Amino acid sequence: MGNSITENWAYFHPEFFTEHNYLGRGIGGQTSAHMLVRFKTDVIDLHPKAVVIMAGTNDVAHNDFWVAPEQVVNNVISMCELARANGIIPIISSITPCTGFVWRPEIEDAGQTIVEINKKLKAYAEANGFVYVDYHSALADENMGLPKTLSEDGCHPNPDTYYTMEEMVLEAIRETLK
Repeated sequence: MGNSITENWAYFHPEFFTEHNYLGRGIGGQTSAHMLVRFKTDVIDLHPKAVVIMAGTNDVAHNDFWVAPEQVVNNVISMCELARANGIIPIISSITPCTGFVWRPEIEDAGQTIVEINKKLKAYAEANGFVYVDYHSALADENMGLPKTLSEDGCHPNPDTYYTMEEMVLEAIRETLK
């Protein structure tokens, strides 16, 4: 469940999803509020054992409007609560690194805002016994962004970067379903 980062993942590596019987439910440009609205249709109605939630990049980019970091966390919490209420185990992913957005160059504090949200998401995951997938720590450079070797625009992983993410999410899913 995610935005363009998930959508691109399913586009660049469809075999990863089909081989493991996963669905890539990413829609470019969507905020965590958009994802929460479609959570029933795109997750609950499909009856998966688990859901990997990666949300927040577009909230930080103010795609619709400014959103408080706490609201991003609350939207992810709501998705987790909906999942649990329907017998689905949530797995929470960090927001991937990004220091700025080519489509919103006026936003200057993206890297730090993402770090703050990720700390809260990780704390929530730990407090509730959920697996947390920390893509941010694995991929971030010294400026809290995606280095040019991993991303063309500093926000969206390039096709090869998804191989690293796949190893991480497979381990998280194995741990969750054991």
